[in-house]
Amino acid sequence: MLSHIRRHELLRAGDRVGVAVSGGIDSVALLRLLGELRGELGIVLSVVHFNHKLRGAESDADQEFVAGLARQYDLEFLCDSDDVAGHAADEHVSVETAARELRYGFFRALLEEDTRQSPRLAKEARHGASHEGASVGLDTSAALDKIVTGHTLDDQAETVLMRLIRGAGMRGLGGIHPRILVEDDDGEISGEIVRPLLGVRRRELEQYLKDIGQAWREDSTNTDERFTRNRVRKLVVPLLEKEFNPAVAESLAELAEIARGEEDYWENEVSGWLGTTVHWSEPEWARAVSTGFVQISLGGPRAVSSRDADLRMKIDSAPWLVRNASVSRMWFLGEPVAVQRRLVKAIGENAGIPLEFKHVEEILRFVAEDGPSGKELSLPLGWKAVREAEELVFLTPDLRDEAPAADYEYELPREGTLIVYEAGSSFEVQRIPAGGDAGYNPEHLLDAESLPGPLRVRNWHPGDRFWPAHTKSPKKIKELLQERHVALPERKLWPVVGSGDEIVWMRGFPPPTKFRAKPGREAILIAETPGGESRDVE
Repeated sequence: MLSHIRRHELLRAGDRVGVAVSGGIDSVALLRLLGELRGELGIVLSVVHFNHKLRGAESDADQEFVAGLARQYDLEFLCDSDDVAGHAADEHVSVETAARELRYGFFRALLEEDTRQSPRLAKEARHGASHEGASVGLDTSAALDKIVTGHTLDDQAETVLMRLIRGAGMRGLGGIHPRILVEDDDGEISGEIVRPLLGVRRRELEQYLKDIGQAWREDSTNTDERFTRNRVRKLVVPLLEKEFNPAVAESLAELAEIARGEEDYWENEVSGWLGTTVHWSEPEWARAVSTGFVQISLGGPRAVSSRDADLRMKIDSAPWLVRNASVSRMWFLGEPVAVQRRLVKAIGENAGIPLEFKHVEEILRFVAEDGPSGKELSLPLGWKAVREAEELVFLTPDLRDEAPAADYEYELPREGTLIVYEAGSSFEVQRIPAGGDAGYNPEHLLDAESLPGPLRVRNWHPGDRFWPAHTKSPKKIKELLQERHVALPERKLWPVVGSGDEIVWMRGFPPPTKFRAKPGREAILIAETPGGESRDVE
């Protein structure tokens, strides 16, 4: 562990370090190891604990156990808690995602300058709620510089494997990073979250605790096969170790390190291209708006119309939509395909074009084709690629026009996450075994056996009907959205999930009663996450 810390410069002399301790093997071992090394490293330790309130008395016992460790070693104890199950239900996300959001929100609050006084202030700043946790021995003179978590080589291997299964590029294969820089609301770095145990196997930590006679807590949810990571840990990794490669975990962790190194190199290269090879320009339709609201005519100043004001609001709310990008075709076609893919993806990320692999490949074929100048290729969100004789141009949508709604339809995975850029969100499908629905809102669960076919997410079509639970009869989706006063641009792309000829899920409405989960049967949770980000538990 010490070599890993020094190689990645994770901890430095003088750092105030909060050790995130859940009570399990990994985090307890991390605390004990850092306790042994703190003199050599020159760091000041605190104990950090977040109570997820998912297991009742068991969760509270974990908190007491960790508090006891802090007292035993005379360390500052920082603790908070929240209703993870309630947050998952309110935000329509999985329990895993909700737990991570709240836990890391607490970590970030402890690193921010304006919440240094105590975890109570941190929690109230985040949630506006009363403090439910406990804080012991707080030193309010300084904030934490870093929080360390007990992620191991096993966690790294599981993360890489899950991303391989779901589909990922080199960035995703980078897995769990040794450090995360934490920014405050002003974009300033307020601290870091670091992982000193990424090079250590979990079984080595368990043996270490046994050797020194240190107890730990067992989390009953770690054996719950409702969670994807648990199934990968208990079923997939042991199978791969037994049948294919005994060192598969180490190999996957090495793959993550290689991928992170590759990404670091490519990011540096791409940033150079974006500043020299790619030319950015303001479209003509935006230039008049940039000069100001008041226009001079022969009759004197003319007040800006409501249409001009609406356009200005659109530009101010989405400034990335008012820049065209162009690149030399000769240079582009002379580069290896790896460079072409990276550059197109980078242009998309900087311009706000959500490009999937299929879009990138389509653009590469398009730019290489012979044919007349001016040919256009439609891209997501109204963007266009234009093939000129000497340039490939990415044209921003004209915000003066009402953006046309593009139909979309994708098959959801049997289990896993799908990003739907047209809907501006990602959809996670979670299968819950019979009897494993504790902690879930039953109104959000579908009965797996009642569904007539595979799940497909799409935008609603004219004439579609939906029957939300607790209503007397099905209604046209158009009417349901009108009643909710959903604005027209958003209304056109409103997502629904179909199974066979039935619509079984719709954003913002409870599923139909006839498809609700039934006791003693497998259930399905469809969780939508705004922003189109696929999140893994780290």
